[in-house]
Amino acid sequence: MSRPNCEDFRQLFVNDTPLMDMRAPVEFAQGAFPTSVNRPLMLDSEREAVGTCYKEQGQEAALALGHELVHGDIKAERVAQWKAFCEANPNGYLYCFRGGLRSEITQQWLKEAGIEYPKIVGGYKALRRFLIDTIEQVAAQPMTLIGGNTGCGKTIMVNELGNGIDLEGAANHRGSSFGRYVTEQRTQINFENVLSVEMLKKQDRGFTHFVYEDEGRIIGSANVPLALNAAMQHAQIAVVNDPVDVRIGRLIDDYVVRMQRDFVARDGEEQGWINFAEYLARGMFGIRKRLGLERYEALLNVQQQAIKAMQNNGSLAGHDDWLRPLLVEYYDPMYTYQLSKKADRIVFRGEYDEVKDWLIEKTK
Repeated sequence: MSRPNCEDFRQLFVNDTPLMDMRAPVEFAQGAFPTSVNRPLMLDSEREAVGTCYKEQGQEAALALGHELVHGDIKAERVAQWKAFCEANPNGYLYCFRGGLRSEITQQWLKEAGIEYPKIVGGYKALRRFLIDTIEQVAAQPMTLIGGNTGCGKTIMVNELGNGIDLEGAANHRGSSFGRYVTEQRTQINFENVLSVEMLKKQDRGFTHFVYEDEGRIIGSANVPLALNAAMQHAQIAVVNDPVDVRIGRLIDDYVVRMQRDFVARDGEEQGWINFAEYLARGMFGIRKRLGLERYEALLNVQQQAIKAMQNNGSLAGHDDWLRPLLVEYYDPMYTYQLSKKADRIVFRGEYDEVKDWLIEKTK
């Protein structure tokens, strides 16, 4: 018995339902959903040609051109890919931009191949609207922010809390000059989609009060959604006050050990080390004006020497010599100033475990 087309978008995302995206690759690259796979009806050039034909000659001519472009072996190859997806994901759905013609053609060709597979009613556009609305709804619910100087483990804590929502994780960027990962940062649309799905899953677990890191308006190249950013300007803040040594230890683990390992895993031993050194140098370059050029050049030299020592004998000790002054002279004063403007919203201060325990109790 065939399954009906899907209109229950919430359960779709909460359950990580597999989705087959029939849009062209260029559309998919601009934004899709965490569980979607691109299996286009038409490639970019084909879609462009059909779109031009539609504008100039109407739907009937465009349909005819589409069938002309996608037929024979090309059609058989694409149908085979769709069929493989459907057989591997019997609980999934397909969608195009509006759930219209492309979805219907795909369903028809699959039916001819012996498979009935349901679509998303309203397609990508309806799913996207649902996720945007979810962000706005969750932004209106109670929230508390985690504040603290660089290296206080705010992102770690957010991920340890059942009601924590990781904005940096959704953006795939840590929000600082050194914040990029080996993998590309998500597009604005994908950032919002991943964020919204995380919110839906937290809601499904019964949470109504959410915890976020005290972020700025921009995370890398991604903008925090307007409704959420506006609500964060009024939220209460719990501040982590960890010692400098503890913070430096976290930063070395995250920005040095982890990043070196990831670059080598992606690029190989020799090129990985080169790209790792370039990553840290670019991070320093991004704040050179605020450091002052003389201080910037001195710290950059210390940083690059620390990388050479790390590569030669595995020692991490040299990284303390550039991270400590960077925290004490640059990041700490900057965040202290930013936090001073939010003093009326600070409701708790403590070390990492104290703040975490307080948040668990407060946001039950």
